Amino acid sequence: MSYKPRSEFLNVMQQRGFVADCTDYQGLDDALMKGIVPAYVGYDATAKSLHVGHLVNIMMLRWLQKCGGKPITLMGGGTTKVGDPSFRSDERPLLDEQAISDNIEGIRQVFARYLSYGDTETDALMLNNAEWLDNLNYLEFLRDIGRHFSINRMLSFESVKSRLDREQSLSFLEFNYMILQAYDFMELHRRYGCSLQMGGSDQWGNIVNGIDLTRRVIDGEVFGLTSPLLSTSDGKKMGKSAGGAVWLNSDMLSPYEFWQFWRNTTDADVGRFLKLYTELPVEECDRLGALQGAEINAAKALLANEVTTLLHGADAAKAAAETAREVFEKGGVGDDLPTLTLTRAELGDGISIVQLIVKSGLAGSGKEAKRLIAENGARLDDAPLTDAGLMIDAGALSSPIKLSAGKKRHALVQLG
Repeated sequence: MSYKPRSEFLNVMQQRGFVADCTDYQGLDDALMKGIVPAYVGYDATAKSLHVGHLVNIMMLRWLQKCGGKPITLMGGGTTKVGDPSFRSDERPLLDEQAISDNIEGIRQVFARYLSYGDTETDALMLNNAEWLDNLNYLEFLRDIGRHFSINRMLSFESVKSRLDREQSLSFLEFNYMILQAYDFMELHRRYGCSLQMGGSDQWGNIVNGIDLTRRVIDGEVFGLTSPLLSTSDGKKMGKSAGGAVWLNSDMLSPYEFWQFWRNTTDADVGRFLKLYTELPVEECDRLGALQGAEINAAKALLANEVTTLLHGADAAKAAAETAREVFEKGGVGDDLPTLTLTRAELGDGISIVQLIVKSGLAGSGKEAKRLIAENGARLDDAPLTDAGLMIDAGALSSPIKLSAGKKRHALVQLG
């Protein structure tokens, strides 16, 4: 980004590494200098929780509010029924109304940690695009909105082109998604004065469509700002761990596991992640990221504490840090480890150690659990686990047992 912004928000975005591209740096900067800019990020309700991959855009909304803007969190109650095809190799499974509603309820709880909702000019709004999408008349929509979209141009967008280049099917249902997202932007501008859409760089085509539609139909001036799609320095997709997605809801991933994910950050990513996921001053992030040897571990613990405090609160971050010390420094169990509680019915006459490793989230499948054991990566109560055929019965669970995958991932198993 060679443009030198005057507004506080764009300065923060630039300095902390949030910007991939903008449709009009000068125009957006001018709008930010003139007054309160409402901006939105959309979240489709495809799961009961958001994951770490969504945190960059949540932090963008948080910084917007801290800099005097108005964040809008848009729930995709309508668009989830279609599914975003952007850079996907296959069609999303279709969810029914109840599943979408349940997922929205699960997703909502995260935002209150990062944003202030209320009735003042800069308080955040939470909206649902089902409010305007559910009642659209199809023929009117085709006539009034569809005529503004060029199929040739839509086919040229990288998110669609990459799918077609691989000769993978793209249904007409999915093709409609980008029209609906464009319509969302126009409606948010018309109803709430929203003039900025933010999202990952995979949303560029959808955002540009919304800007064009808003200009053509209601002659509105709106902008788009995208963030980089993050991967770790070793090439892994941000938001994935050995155990699967790093969820933001505590009922899907414990605060301890969340804390541990950040504590396990590779050395090369510490400075970058501190800028993106915490509010520490940029100079301090750079200083901490440049540390070497044992000192970088203290920076990783600070990163884990700061990010966990934002999401789960200071008490949860402190408990997670204390559990980590107990487990790693003293070889103990710790009070905050993820815990699997089995019922008597689930246990029956006994359960295999392979099943327990999978059920506790330390492996994604039985095959993965057996490989973990074969490669001497599994431990039972800190002793090497070598027998993949081991059965655990009620006697073995008279007190909780500790399972470990490698040196950093642990879980307790107990009988309820």
